[in-house]
Amino acid sequence: MNNFLQGLLATTWLEGIAVFTGIASVWYSKKENILVYPIGLINTVIYIYLSYNGKLFGEATVNLYYSIMSLYGWWIWMKKDNTNQQILSISYSTKKEWLIQLFFFGTCYIVLFLAIDYLKKTFAPGAIPWADAFASAAAFTGMWLMTRKKMENWLWWIVTNIACIPLYYVKGYVFTSVFYAVLLVLAIWGWFEWKQKVATTPVIVLQQ
Repeated sequence: MNNFLQGLLATTWLEGIAVFTGIASVWYSKKENILVYPIGLINTVIYIYLSYNGKLFGEATVNLYYSIMSLYGWWIWMKKDNTNQQILSISYSTKKEWLIQLFFFGTCYIVLFLAIDYLKKTFAPGAIPWADAFASAAAFTGMWLMTRKKMENWLWWIVTNIACIPLYYVKGYVFTSVFYAVLLVLAIWGWFEWKQKVATTPVIVLQQ
C-alpha cells in the first residue's frame, strides 16, 4: 500500500494530463463521438514520451501507431456518402476478419517481441519483452478495429488493459496503472453500449 501511495504522489503533471485525456478519449469512443480522435492524440503523444523514458519500447511504438491511426480514424469516421450519411457504422467481424485479426496480432507480437528482446540485451535491461509485446500487439489490433467501427475492438482493448495494469505498475507509473484499470471498466461498458447500437443501426459495408 505504501508503494502504491508513493507512486501516486510521484505522478507528474504530464502523466496526469495523459491519464485524463485518455479516459476522455475512451469515453467519447464509447459514445461513438468523433472527439475520441483529437483528444486521444493528446494522450498518445504524451505516452510516447513517458513509455520511452520507462523503457517500455513496445508501448512507445504502439502510442506512435495510435497517433497515426487516430488521424486515419478521424478522417474515415467523418467520411460521408452522397446522401450525407456516414459511410461507417458499427458491425461485427466475420469469421474471415477474425482470422485476419489473429494473424495481425500474432505477427505484431513476434516482431515486437524480437525487437524489444534485442533492446533488452543491448541497452535496456529493464525491458519486459513478452509482456510489453503482448500488450502492444493487442493494442495494435484494437486500434485498427476501432477505426473500422468493429465490435471486437472492445475485446482487444479489454485484453490490452488487463496486460497494461501490472506492466506500468512495475515500471513505477502507478497513476497510469490505475488509468488502465479505469479503461478496463470503460472497455467493458463500451462493448455493451455498442452492442445496443449495432442492433438498431443499419450495417453499411465500407468499400475496400
